[in-house]
Amino acid sequence: MFSDKDGEPGSPLASPRLPSLIALRSFEAAARLENFSRAAAELHITHGAVSRSVRLLEDELGVLLFERRSRRVFLTDAGSTLARAVGEGLDVMQQAVDALHASARQRQRWVLSCEPTLLMRWLLPRWPAFQAQHTGTDIHLAAGGGLFSFASALDLAIRRDDFDWPESYHAELLFKERVGPVCRPDKITQWFVNTESGWALAPGAERLHTRTRPGAWPEWASAEGLPSANTGGQTFDHFYFSLQAAVAGLGVAIGSWYQVCDDLNSGVLAAPLGFIEDGSRYYLLSPEPFEPGSLQAGLLAWFRTLIEPQQP
Repeated sequence: MFSDKDGEPGSPLASPRLPSLIALRSFEAAARLENFSRAAAELHITHGAVSRSVRLLEDELGVLLFERRSRRVFLTDAGSTLARAVGEGLDVMQQAVDALHASARQRQRWVLSCEPTLLMRWLLPRWPAFQAQHTGTDIHLAAGGGLFSFASALDLAIRRDDFDWPESYHAELLFKERVGPVCRPDKITQWFVNTESGWALAPGAERLHTRTRPGAWPEWASAEGLPSANTGGQTFDHFYFSLQAAVAGLGVAIGSWYQVCDDLNSGVLAAPLGFIEDGSRYYLLSPEPFEPGSLQAGLLAWFRTLIEPQQP
């Protein structure tokens, strides 16, 4: 008579348990590489640990898995059978782990860093539309400009190519930078003169500058083929402040098309001379290329639906 803790012969409870995963992993590596030393190096353990695991596995199963000849090992028929099964099992487990990692990645909070003025004046007003189209996606928008590292909790970044980033970064072009002088509409006749060929900046126009983009006026003048612009006028700590100063009627600022397009459409600002490419570009940067169907690819596609219709 059997006690309660003993199963009946042949019942599932009486079936031998599986060997340890550590022993099976050691065996699989040794079988695949046909070398205990290389298996130990791959698993970051000692040669002795692999040898002991295989020996214990053989003892537990009651069969020889390897023939050991002249410091080399060769799979027996039993070893080949087990190697195929263990290899397939580990592949299935790896696929499951990869799928879980991918699923967790999709659920995590992503961080997109964007240059502050572009973030405030172009991206944020449009962001509700993206969220409405991608419910359940959690992307945190962070203001940042210039140098950065994806090792510092960033997943994506929007930057102008006015500095060198690592060659390993993946870069997708968003748009070419277009710049031009902007001012409040009721100040046009004060800061500009109407000539036979159209508006021109008045020699005494009050120019507004910014410490974060000090070359804005010279770069615009160079792109227009004009002499270097007068550097006099008020200077502000940030590009955004110079544009707000223009809105306040304090003078003429160099505006980036994407950073002033809403103000132009609403009539808050005017650009009598239009916009011209200054040779720089904005990119969406990531640590690696975008996978089709990924969040990054969807975000890039959404950006491009915003960009193309707005080209001046």
